[in-house]
Amino acid sequence: GFECFRDECSCHPVRYFAILSMQRSGSGWFETLLNNHTNISSNGEIFSVKDRRANVSTIFETLDKVYNLDWLSSASKNECTSAVGFKWMLNQGLMKHHEEIVEYFKTRGVSAIFLFRKNLLRRMISVLANSYDRDAKLLNGTHKSHTHSAKEAEILAGYKPMINTTLLITELKQIQEMTSKALTYFNTTRHILVYYEDVVKNLTRLDDVQEFLKVPKRKLKSRQVKIHGGTLSQHVQNWEEIQTTLKGTSFENFLLQEHRK
Repeated sequence: GFECFRDECSCHPVRYFAILSMQRSGSGWFETLLNNHTNISSNGEIFSVKDRRANVSTIFETLDKVYNLDWLSSASKNECTSAVGFKWMLNQGLMKHHEEIVEYFKTRGVSAIFLFRKNLLRRMISVLANSYDRDAKLLNGTHKSHTHSAKEAEILAGYKPMINTTLLITELKQIQEMTSKALTYFNTTRHILVYYEDVVKNLTRLDDVQEFLKVPKRKLKSRQVKIHGGTLSQHVQNWEEIQTTLKGTSFENFLLQEHRK
């Protein structure tokens, strides 16, 4: 799209994007990295508000607002915003109305950045711990989904969930199916697939994303601190049982302990 009425940067092309992800896949951290770039403006998880995804027309209305730069925070950056978007979770109307949304993306030239997590077991632990904290509010009575200090991370990681191993394989399969479905639905749109683990291991993966968004390459930083670092076994109560359940299945590699960040 072209915007020709913004004084400070007349006729500056603006790219539209959406980060398509799932809860607890590192998208909060990923978004802080993108927002660290002066030319990128990503507006958070706008469809977490149910009214905005009530039906296709409210979805389109909301998208129009973001991409017309009418969203409160989108144009607030001092330099020219040349890429504007937000993050959209698969379960926030995206899969349900995928046909219309794909049409919209194509018509308006919206690029999709898929951000998925390879280790779905780690993601599950994070989901359980996060929903526990929603009630328990471990940090001075407030619930935090993301942390900015090692101390906060340590407190939140102190809670060790118990994984229901009877449902484990079924649940992992469901998540895998959902992600591959999403990729199939949106494969005709302009898109890039990024894995959280690849960004963690190698920040040059962010260069690919910047190239994809056609913004100048910058070194991007985030102040967020990972909650569940270190080995997996220390973050769950029933590690032995989980090992037994996954050994010999296609999910066995999720048991690998190695993890950085």
